[in-house]
Amino acid sequence: MAYVLWWKKPGGDFFMKKSDKVLLHPSSSVLFATFSAWENGKRLPTNGSVEPLRDFLVPRIRKLVLIDQLVPGGKDVMPRIEAYTNGNTQCTPYRSSWFVRAMKPLLVWTNRPATVITFKIRDFLSVIDEACRETGTFDYLIGVESINAIAGIVLRKFGKVKKVIYYVSDYSPNRYANLVFNAVYLWLDRYAATHADFIWDVSLAMQPARISAGLDAKKSAPVIHVANGLFPDQIKVHPASGIHPHALVFMGTVGPENGPDVAIEALSLVRKNYPDAMLHMIGGSPKSFAWLIPRIQSLGLQKAVIHHGFVPRAADMAKIMRTCGIGLAPYRAIPGSPRYYGDAGKIRAYCASGLPVVSSTVPPLGKEVADKRAAIVCPDNPDDFAAAISHIFSDRNLYNKLRTNAIKFARTNTWENQFIHAFRRMHELKKNENH
Repeated sequence: MAYVLWWKKPGGDFFMKKSDKVLLHPSSSVLFATFSAWENGKRLPTNGSVEPLRDFLVPRIRKLVLIDQLVPGGKDVMPRIEAYTNGNTQCTPYRSSWFVRAMKPLLVWTNRPATVITFKIRDFLSVIDEACRETGTFDYLIGVESINAIAGIVLRKFGKVKKVIYYVSDYSPNRYANLVFNAVYLWLDRYAATHADFIWDVSLAMQPARISAGLDAKKSAPVIHVANGLFPDQIKVHPASGIHPHALVFMGTVGPENGPDVAIEALSLVRKNYPDAMLHMIGGSPKSFAWLIPRIQSLGLQKAVIHHGFVPRAADMAKIMRTCGIGLAPYRAIPGSPRYYGDAGKIRAYCASGLPVVSSTVPPLGKEVADKRAAIVCPDNPDDFAAAISHIFSDRNLYNKLRTNAIKFARTNTWENQFIHAFRRMHELKKNENH
């Protein structure tokens, strides 16, 4: 039987879209194990796929259980478990069983913003625990990170899960400076990649990197490219009259690896020829932004840099970006950085708002968008970024071409389309197996 894509209208019955044949059925159940950061009781969008995948699945299947494993370094250390049934968007919260909760003192004691072994044990046990508490079998386990996928592989062996999807949001063959730690990380990734039923990679650069790090390509599960997406209300642009032509925007977390200091120093150089240039910075709490303030002050940019802080809604971030002229992605060239192999959601968001992009050479997506004539790629330093920005400011024809191509690139880049593609591709692979 060929399954098809279903969705449910609010207060109505299930409806079927015949053109979208995928491996979902309204009686399906999915266990989604992932991670995110929380602050003041709210999930932060640093792992951007959590809520989009939840919202994609809930109206289409009978049951979704979401295990959200809070990242180390936050106030809370226990997983948050949400169950959604029969298309109801209101979740039923659960707590883990006693043996997972018994880890809390140890988790609190080892809690710090880093990769912590006790938290990995917590993650593995939380998935095993939740699956075993549920009656019946999950049709899919979607595990973000190898430890969650491996838990699904164990559960599949005991008949609690039918198919395991290893969903990879970031990867680096040189993730850790500690060679032993890095070897364990690579082994876990290889085990998940060879024993899962499917791999969802957010970037096309990930699988070649795995192979170069020792993965036997013949033993690998099928890889499906599932890029980060956008919400439809993000894919809008302003007319020229609604844009400040010399306004720049930096969106994302403000850690050094993302290069916010490069954006600030490039702004200072650009203002020598374009004194009305300004920089909007979207993301980062006052605490995480504090390290940038002395540099802003020393450059005399207090009125030219506007820090919007954390903006919860993607649509509200897009409203700010649409008023700007250029989007900046100054990722730093740090050895071992997962940015070399991951997706770059900020670049997709810039294009969706009609912004030409200036990107460093680090993210693969920067090169891809440059190939589509929607971006300029340059080294990750203020001088080169300032030169690229000034070049776009000085050439209106170039700006218009970059803008047109950015809009074209982002037109169909929605989360829904990404997930429809993923399930449709799994259906095709399964159909080929049966033949």
